[in-house]
Amino acid sequence: MGIAGEFKRVKLFSGIIFKDILVCNQVKERLEDAFSQVDYESETIPFDSTVYYDDEMGTPLFRKFFSFEQLIFPQELPAKKRFTNQLEKEFSVKNKRMINIDPGYLSEANVIIATTKNYFHRVPLEDGIYAHMEYVIKKKKIVPLEWTYPDFRKKEYLHFFEYIRSLYKQKNESFLMALHDIPFLLVYSIFILIPYFYY
Repeated sequence: MGIAGEFKRVKLFSGIIFKDILVCNQVKERLEDAFSQVDYESETIPFDSTVYYDDEMGTPLFRKFFSFEQLIFPQELPAKKRFTNQLEKEFSVKNKRMINIDPGYLSEANVIIATTKNYFHRVPLEDGIYAHMEYVIKKKKIVPLEWTYPDFRKKEYLHFFEYIRSLYKQKNESFLMALHDIPFLLVYSIFILIPYFYY
């Protein structure tokens, strides 16, 4: 029988679709205030694989990705999506969004994006939020799936996710090294403190 344990922490990111770079920068600041400091930012990428958002947000549209320094637990994702939904409302003009924000995370196994739309490959999480699996990680590579969005197959997108995967690995390795050092630090601290007990 398997034994349930704590989920491993994952790498939080957010994809943003926008028309006005000034609005994008304002949203970035709000996300940093809420999530943590941005540790990597993608280039500005033309968002031209679909016209889905054109009527609401205008054209031309662009996409940027931000990854955040602080790791989160996977179960925190619905709360992040609720926050970004509220942020989209705050930046709306006459009930039309000026920005679209898609939070998600990268784990050791896959890339998950939060969505409010259900589909056959999506998993309910909480309060109307679903998990959309965008990529899997196989043989140390990020691999698109049958349902991966067309724009997420672009090399610019894959570069972003490969890079934040390297940041995630570094963070995990640093954490493991810190755990490895704990016994040494305890012994060292005891060795330093022993003389004080003799005075």
